[in-house]
Amino acid sequence: MGRRRGEALEAAILEAAWDELRERGYANLTFDSVARRAGTSKPVLYRRWADKQKLIEAAVVRRNVTQLTPPADTGSLRGDLIATLTELSEKRGPFLAQLSLLLAGYFAETETSFAELHEMILAGRRSGRDEIMERAIERGELDPAKLTPRITSLPFDLVRGETMMTLRPVAPEVIEEIVDTIFLPLVR
Repeated sequence: MGRRRGEALEAAILEAAWDELRERGYANLTFDSVARRAGTSKPVLYRRWADKQKLIEAAVVRRNVTQLTPPADTGSLRGDLIATLTELSEKRGPFLAQLSLLLAGYFAETETSFAELHEMILAGRRSGRDEIMERAIERGELDPAKLTPRITSLPFDLVRGETMMTLRPVAPEVIEEIVDTIFLPLVR
């Protein structure tokens, strides 16, 4: 096997960092362990990332960007929300709960939160929830004047919070309750 460079090397390092994070958690992850797993040296890592925080941010962003799920397009706001929240809950919910535990040391060290990490992951891209809301506005299903950033994120935050509390995907009836009795009355 030839020597890896550029994108191939960076991908191998970030995958190794991700695997180390999953197995050891942030507190026990080291540049040595990542370099060993990636089959490279510490100086190669330090040329790309100044410290462990930056390396882990890059690994988390890469993992999330490669696994972004496009929002459902069912033809209705209610349908889009229920389908997207269900998929997020089933596919990403337990992962986010686990990630918050693995990154506890990172959040303490950087004095940041999941919200700031989420902004890094989006990095200027439109979120799926924004796409859902824009389509609903175009269809005349919601009043854009009532759509504040907090209200826009509300159903997603409630599903994420439920997942974090139960460590399980959110039940379909709970998702429907969030959409039908909490969110939709606020935006219509």
